[in-house]
Amino acid sequence: MKPPVNVTPEQSVAHLHPDVWSLVNRLHIRKIICEFAHELIIAPQLQYSENGWGYYVLRTDFPDIEYRFRARVLSLDHWYIDTASLSKYIGQETAPLESLSFIIEFRETMGLSETVIPVYLEEINSTLCGSAYMHTYNKLTAKELAVSDYQVIEQAMMAGHPCFIANNGRIGFDSADYRQYAPEAADPLALIWVAVHRSRSGYAGVTGLDYDTLIADELGAEVLAAFKQQLTGKGLHPDDYYFIPLHPWQWFNKLVNLFATDIAEQQLVYLGYGNDYYLPQQSIRTFYNITSPHRRYTKTSLSILNMGFMRGLHASFVVTSPPISEWVNGVVQADDYLREKGFVLLEEVAAAGYTNPHYAAIIKDDNASYNGMLSVLWRESPVAKLRPGQRMMTMAALLHVDSYGNALLPELIKASGLTTHKWIERYLDAYLSPLLHCYYTHDMRFMPHGENLILILEDHIPVGAIMKDIGEEIAVLNEEIPMPDNVKQIYMKVAPELRILSIFTQAFDCFFRFLSALLVEHADFPEEQFWQLAAGCIGKYQEQHPDLQDKYDRIDLFAPEIVKTCLNRLQIRNNRKMVDHMYNPFKSQQFAGTLKNPMAAYKPQPVLTAPLAGQA
Repeated sequence: MKPPVNVTPEQSVAHLHPDVWSLVNRLHIRKIICEFAHELIIAPQLQYSENGWGYYVLRTDFPDIEYRFRARVLSLDHWYIDTASLSKYIGQETAPLESLSFIIEFRETMGLSETVIPVYLEEINSTLCGSAYMHTYNKLTAKELAVSDYQVIEQAMMAGHPCFIANNGRIGFDSADYRQYAPEAADPLALIWVAVHRSRSGYAGVTGLDYDTLIADELGAEVLAAFKQQLTGKGLHPDDYYFIPLHPWQWFNKLVNLFATDIAEQQLVYLGYGNDYYLPQQSIRTFYNITSPHRRYTKTSLSILNMGFMRGLHASFVVTSPPISEWVNGVVQADDYLREKGFVLLEEVAAAGYTNPHYAAIIKDDNASYNGMLSVLWRESPVAKLRPGQRMMTMAALLHVDSYGNALLPELIKASGLTTHKWIERYLDAYLSPLLHCYYTHDMRFMPHGENLILILEDHIPVGAIMKDIGEEIAVLNEEIPMPDNVKQIYMKVAPELRILSIFTQAFDCFFRFLSALLVEHADFPEEQFWQLAAGCIGKYQEQHPDLQDKYDRIDLFAPEIVKTCLNRLQIRNNRKMVDHMYNPFKSQQFAGTLKNPMAAYKPQPVLTAPLAGQA
């Protein structure tokens, strides 16, 4: 049982037990070596091979310190490391495995600057603390999770982003905040509502969703009337304000102090807690309404540093999301192929943002954290996307390994009654096929990593996919596609060789690489079979859409090599602001070498037509 939110000082460290700490450091160093070797930051040296395993030595920046382990290098340069084999030597003596020491021992190799390294170590320490908490208290088994509902699964996720090694920094949370607001620890909580003066704020909604309709839906008549009465009791006019929900942490830690002038001048008015209770999602600043699940997801500003970004929502940027989302959703809904595949979007239907004039006057960079402290985005509830007999699961769950070392995916496949081969085939049809169609037919690319996608399941089998985070992460790669003026900002000019990275990087390298390795380790499913199935999915799509052959030739998913995009290199370079260009993240990317494409071996061969009789 997890501890209560209001813990004693002793309870706040109960999960930091020596045995648990040793385990999470071992698992984390396994991940560090895997990802840093993948990105060519470090170079383990093969000593010898035996029974299909290589035995490696990894030498540090210190001549007398090295690591030893056995591993298999799988497709896409993925290092499948035997966790138990990991050991550290100082001279001829073994030493404890410690992630923080590992980073210090490779500081020169990594090129960590004086500015970056202390924050990086703090992020890693926080990541380890979260892992220790989860290994102590998250005791649902993979078998139990395979048949659990959406929010139970969401709270049980343990790994975070599979590529980043400092992926749960959450710098700004204290130990009590962690238990209140981290998705794996939080109990249901209410959001704080404030009124923001319209002279300093804006609202945008999709067609037919004006502010009055939205706020009546979200608050209900009784709470809405009470909030309006608060304003009239202060001599203020409710029609002069927008009502905005916000993260409780943001109120206590940022707004009360930094927006004190706005509060004193009644440009910003505290209203109180809403009646509905929410659970934070894996994205940490997005909330799912458990009191009224039909009501919308609520995405809030949260000024903590997490995985290379201050998690704000920028006032002028957030209100562009509804028109973008509406246009993209129109494209998806009008497409017969996408409907057939069960591919839908969670439309970002409304947004509101408040601009503090003091910070806006001196900070012109709209991507600056001080301009993103008080905004909200409302997204459709995924509940409305389900038909009777269907349930949901975050796609990130397919990579989940429980605290006992057992993977969820094999249990999910077992519950379905399908073979692993058939289940993966169905999964690829629900996930990869729509991405291919959006890319090749509509020149649209999403950011389809595990946390951004919800799988729709029937009888534990994928039958559809729900894509979210549209406004921030959609891009159209063809400027000739007609778009309304208020949507044209999503056009992204990308070099031809980088256009396909949204699939190669986000789907193949950042998800399939881990999925295929998990199947090797936990289901004894050969990786060659996985990549053959992926190639078959792509080949089938191309056969069904021969009119796009020119695009297949120019942007070839069966190309011999893939440019290697390096996410940890990106974070190491600047862990406070990984991407400088909000509308074009490619300008900040870090690359290191290439990957051998595991699907190149399965490239469809052109069909040779036999000549007619009498022809040479």
